[in-house]
Amino acid sequence: MKLILTWLLAACALLVVAYIYPGVQVQSFTSALIAAAVIGLFNAVLRPILVILTLPVTIVTLGLFLFVINALMFWAASGVLDGFRVNGFLAALLGSLIYSVLMLVVSTAVRSIGSR
Repeated sequence: MKLILTWLLAACALLVVAYIYPGVQVQSFTSALIAAAVIGLFNAVLRPILVILTLPVTIVTLGLFLFVINALMFWAASGVLDGFRVNGFLAALLGSLIYSVLMLVVSTAVRSIGSR
């Protein structure tokens, strides 16, 4: 149940990102659902591999390179999907930052609901 709720709220977060920031466009709620699933899949599978491969750069930049990895995951999802579009790397960086903050709120809310 928590997984489905998190997925639905992640799709809503993508719609909020598209509403707030014009560099990210989402065609419909269905596109947002698919994009949220793809971003989650990329973050679960590809992100750990990229973090390990870029560990020296991440250490030298004191962890700031992780923002670049998040932006690449966001941008890669837009490259795979039709209804989700990100206009360049800077848009991916800003969009992924906004999305990360919103997902922090979502995960906190879902965790507090689950603890009741």
